[in-house]
Amino acid sequence: MEHTIKLKHLASEYIETLNSFILPEEQGKFTALPNTIGDLKDGQYGIVILNENEPVGFFLLHATERVKEYSDNPNAMLLTALSVNHLHQGKGYAKMGMLLLKSFVEQEFPQCNEIVLVVNHKNIAAQNLYLNVGFIDTGIRKIGKIGEQFFMKLHL
Repeated sequence: MEHTIKLKHLASEYIETLNSFILPEEQGKFTALPNTIGDLKDGQYGIVILNENEPVGFFLLHATERVKEYSDNPNAMLLTALSVNHLHQGKGYAKMGMLLLKSFVEQEFPQCNEIVLVVNHKNIAAQNLYLNVGFIDTGIRKIGKIGEQFFMKLHL
């Protein structure tokens, strides 16, 4: 079955579906569901992973002061809160969405030349996802709320 995966900026038409996302408990401790994010602040961008115009995933891109916690690059953006609705997991949507990330950011945020993120040391599935789509482990480690975090980055 062929999928048509796109990345789009958060829009009101996607909110109802995003608010219905569920995650297994073991995944919930590593990320935030879209309905828990709240209002976006200046410099925060909600990005929806769509399959045939149906929201199947979501993440945030930050161009805020928070990025400085993860990178010295003034043109970096931070990726957080990646989730794929449990009903749609195992279909490759996260990977397809992340493979589109580079071209999406180059088009939508041309000043950005690097995406940074942190991933929990216990979240092996997410680590493998990010490595498989071109992120590199920087070797930097930091202790977060639920243990050690690995810093990763993607050059654009």
